[in-house]
Amino acid sequence: MSPEPTKPGKLDPNCPLVAKSDKVWHGDVFGDSHFEKSTDDFHWVGSDEPHRSRRKLILKDHPEIKQLFGPEPLTCLYTLALTAIQIWICSWISEMSWPVWLGVAYCVGATINHSLQLANHEISHNLCFGDNWPKANLAIGIVANFVTGVPSSVTFRYYHYEHHLFQGVDGVDMDIPSVFEIGFFRGVLGKLLWTMMMPAFYALRPVLLKPRPVTIPQVVNAVAQLAFNYWIVQTFGWGALGYLVTGTLMGTALHPCAGHFIAEHYEFLKGYETYSYYGSCNYFNLFVGYHNEHHDFPKIPWSRLHKVREIAPEYYDNLPHHTSYIKVFWNYITDPTIGSWSRVKRHGKTGKKMQ
Repeated sequence: MSPEPTKPGKLDPNCPLVAKSDKVWHGDVFGDSHFEKSTDDFHWVGSDEPHRSRRKLILKDHPEIKQLFGPEPLTCLYTLALTAIQIWICSWISEMSWPVWLGVAYCVGATINHSLQLANHEISHNLCFGDNWPKANLAIGIVANFVTGVPSSVTFRYYHYEHHLFQGVDGVDMDIPSVFEIGFFRGVLGKLLWTMMMPAFYALRPVLLKPRPVTIPQVVNAVAQLAFNYWIVQTFGWGALGYLVTGTLMGTALHPCAGHFIAEHYEFLKGYETYSYYGSCNYFNLFVGYHNEHHDFPKIPWSRLHKVREIAPEYYDNLPHHTSYIKVFWNYITDPTIGSWSRVKRHGKTGKKMQ
């Protein structure tokens, strides 16, 4: 489909995300997903992403929101506490029967390791120690990787920054599925398989479609992770390392906490390319569910993100939002009109520095 005739780099004046209202939304995100669309291609638009414009409007009405900007050192303590819990579990998990091992991996390990991945999401914005301490943020990000078993922190940082600056931009925003994913993973079984393979796609899609030169921090990340993995095996055995890696794979696949991967930016309702989630998983996911709030203000940490909606309800309460990640998975898999194609894409680099 060709881009709509809005001037590139300019916001579509009819974009429903850039509007305030005293009305409170009580609808169903999946109630009108059968709008006219192609299931063979993305929804191409010629306009800029909406969050830069939203940010300006909200700050004009509520300049006090700037007081929420800044780091949250509690992220460091959170990371260290979850890491300690996982190491403690490693000390006995190898002695358990395989049903117990698998159950603990899914219910506990997957939830903790997903939380640590989202701690790295916060750290990628330098929201742990602040912009003036980049090496400290890099270091705690590497530590957050330890019990996940996979050295992803530094690489994620590079690509996630572009996701914010160039949301939906073709060839730049690697959060968007590839054309291959649209064509191959179709129907209930295909989409079910895709959700189970999400760890592979989110890990490999960026490095395959938009490879970058390897940097020294990435090397340090990898070496530190290999050393930690070696220590785990030598101290607790292969069953412990398997528990950690299995938890990571489970926690980023068909797991309730992983529903945000689909909930955040899939176009369930026409014109809405970002959705927040207001539900209990936010307590495990460092409030990443407040996703409109996060994209509007990437420099506000998880612990204060909920206050944005409290300060400016007229910009958030009227927007469609999710309340169940399980429902997100169910509708994504079973609704024939929703799939990898349900993403808004745009041509050209129109991003600017984040605030």
